[in-house]
Amino acid sequence: MTEKILILDFGSQYTQLIARAVREANVYCEIIPFHKPFEIDDSLKGIILSGSPCSVNDEGAPDVDIQAMVAKVPVLGVCYGAQLTAKRFGGNVGKSNKREYGRAHLHLEKADPFFDGVAEGSQVWMSHSDSIKELPAGFEILATTQSIPVAAFKKTTTDSKPLYGLQFHPEVYHSTDGKKLIQNFLVEVCGCHQDWTPASFVHETVERLKKEIGDAHVIMALSGGVDSTVAATLVSKAIGNRLHGIFVDNGLLRKNEFEDVLKIYSQLDLNVKGVDAKARFYKGLEGVTDPEAKRKVIGKTFIDVFHDEALLVKEASFLGQGTIYPDVIESTSVNGPSVTIKSHHNVGGLPKEMNLKLVEPLRYLFKDEVRRVGLELGIPHDMLFRHPFPGPGLGIRILGDITPEKVELLQNADYHYTKALKDHQLYDKVWQAGTILLPIKSVGVMGDERTYESTIALRAVTSVDGMTADWAHLPYDFLAFVSNEIINNVKGINRVVYDISSKPPATIEWE
Repeated sequence: MTEKILILDFGSQYTQLIARAVREANVYCEIIPFHKPFEIDDSLKGIILSGSPCSVNDEGAPDVDIQAMVAKVPVLGVCYGAQLTAKRFGGNVGKSNKREYGRAHLHLEKADPFFDGVAEGSQVWMSHSDSIKELPAGFEILATTQSIPVAAFKKTTTDSKPLYGLQFHPEVYHSTDGKKLIQNFLVEVCGCHQDWTPASFVHETVERLKKEIGDAHVIMALSGGVDSTVAATLVSKAIGNRLHGIFVDNGLLRKNEFEDVLKIYSQLDLNVKGVDAKARFYKGLEGVTDPEAKRKVIGKTFIDVFHDEALLVKEASFLGQGTIYPDVIESTSVNGPSVTIKSHHNVGGLPKEMNLKLVEPLRYLFKDEVRRVGLELGIPHDMLFRHPFPGPGLGIRILGDITPEKVELLQNADYHYTKALKDHQLYDKVWQAGTILLPIKSVGVMGDERTYESTIALRAVTSVDGMTADWAHLPYDFLAFVSNEIINNVKGINRVVYDISSKPPATIEWE
């Protein structure tokens, strides 16, 4: 049975970071809204209470029965979780003399296994307007800062499991020893064995899928992307050729991508059918220039193609999806869980009479964990670590209407740009790169001839999660090289420009 830590979410913007820190310590954890009922079984090793934008003194503030929890497993309260702990056991929480946001430095008052390896004066990150004014009876202070008397505390009475509270956020980057503190809670306090690894995940997931799916067949849409490929490989390891993958060529993929991806799928022993639907997509896109209209046409046509192919697999009773944990978390609010995950991760539009049950092997993994599992499964590094690529593909990188000729032009330009990034060891230094075909032509000179041809914009950004992005400061000599490569090798392009807009105000994609 996999050891588990439960994180109760009170609405903090940092809750996912707690989960990431726990996972990085090779301990499995799950985030649930604070109001969701749960069972405390032998697999549960401890509970972490998150921060919150609320005050514990607000009317209707989030509340949980900490006394009942700590009677059975160790508990750690973080910021709001610490304040709620203090209040519930009879302490006093009130407004701070001043709002505390940003860096502070710990003064360690007492030695404790929870603080093993944490340096005196260690920097921590504060984000609160309330403070613990007085601890309950049976509690003691472990650390202070210059501004607040209770930065960390523990319950000293022995009538329960260990109970700790931190006024600061150990999960954020600016808390220097924060991850060490979380690891101490996991190992020293909760007794976790830190044995949740990619190899163990693969083994446990394959065994679970065998039981979940049984003798049934699974149908799954594959994109060549990280999530769907790793999910399909796990399902395939469990049921073999009873997985029926469908990879659709919408005519808007990168150059040679359809053939290259099918070859990799074959090497992975995945039972995948390649469907050439280029003509169907191009017909639907004829004369369509509005970006949102293009997206809708591409999305609907994909569903129509997938539906037609799915009907041919009459024995299928499961639909496989590459849903990952951030999609699940983002769709589950502390104010009430959502019924469905984000729509762009759902194959919507399939007839209800198909009555397919969902199977989502990556549902509790973060993106970097998916990649590590992919490496464990032997999926090629280039496929796992390639740049994000928009669902509508090159359809939103061709401004204006879409024709097969424009697609070919952009594919060739994109090929030379991507190859150059890899050859110059720049590909892994940017978050995402691509080419955009602009709906303008300009005058050029090639040899003694005057030309009037298309313009390509190069885009490259640095980012952590794609929510914000800065334009990548690629070397001038590299940009000059790429410009020459594209103009000399792609007939129909005589001008290359580089986009130096950041997000915000611009977006990463142009449409």
